Amino acid sequence: MNENVPKGDRIAKVLARAGLASRREAERLIEAGLVTVNGKTITSPALNVTAQDKITLDGKLVGDPEPSRLWLYYKPIGLVTTAKDEKDRTTVFESLPDDMPRVMSVGRLDINSEGLLLLTNDGAIKRRLELPSTGWLRKYRVRVNGAPNDTMLAPLRKGITVDGEHFQPMTISLDRQQGANAWLTVSLREGKNREIRRAMEAVGLSVNRLLRVSYGPFRLGELKPGEVEEIKARVLKDQLGLNDTPKKTPTRTRPGPARNSAPEKKPRDVKGRGNTGPAKGPRKPNRRGPRD
Repeated sequence: MNENVPKGDRIAKVLARAGLASRREAERLIEAGLVTVNGKTITSPALNVTAQDKITLDGKLVGDPEPSRLWLYYKPIGLVTTAKDEKDRTTVFESLPDDMPRVMSVGRLDINSEGLLLLTNDGAIKRRLELPSTGWLRKYRVRVNGAPNDTMLAPLRKGITVDGEHFQPMTISLDRQQGANAWLTVSLREGKNREIRRAMEAVGLSVNRLLRVSYGPFRLGELKPGEVEEIKARVLKDQLGLNDTPKKTPTRTRPGPARNSAPEKKPRDVKGRGNTGPAKGPRKPNRRGPRD
């Protein structure tokens, strides 16, 4: 039986591991006729390849897989999380520092949301961390207009259906009422499109600020808008169970070229002083091993 199993890995997986595209993007590139194997153009991703095969993408030779890497990025307000935007808005990837390699985002944050966005050069890691079965908790600081109470928040804690789409129960704590606004901490284990905003609207609350402070064991910590920090290889290996990941020193990089829209200034509480914004988020990843 095993003799009939093709050797190697699927071509889309190999392209993803080389840091060239996510697996889905690789499949689209293949179907567009941009990939060749041993000089022959392929149009179906249903092909296994080995290290002996010569693969090209858009005429360029595909090299050996890059070591798996993961970065923490503070996405500012005003950037879209997409490679290309049909409205010609500034994207996350256009705003990254020049010394960053090609990366993909793990999930998204909408244009009006800010905070922690994970970036990786490995399509398999991206896919793995986005799967609901991973079960990693995503934590947000949310400012809403209104005066929420336990009765109002009860449907969200039980799970709510909005426009025919069901949202899983959220963990919500009311941190502070501040005039016409209130600060909440919201935790969930899935990331549907504009889930928190839509769920809050369904119970009569309008979100006017949304800041993601953690994703699984990885935390925003003290990063400032536009900054990037690489996770240590050992930490990445421990958290994801990766093998043979070379050690790298985490680096913090200042924001890249100027953006079309300036990031919103962080509220004072995030820095641990004052009393006009959200409370300070979870601590940044321990240099000897991560978090949340």
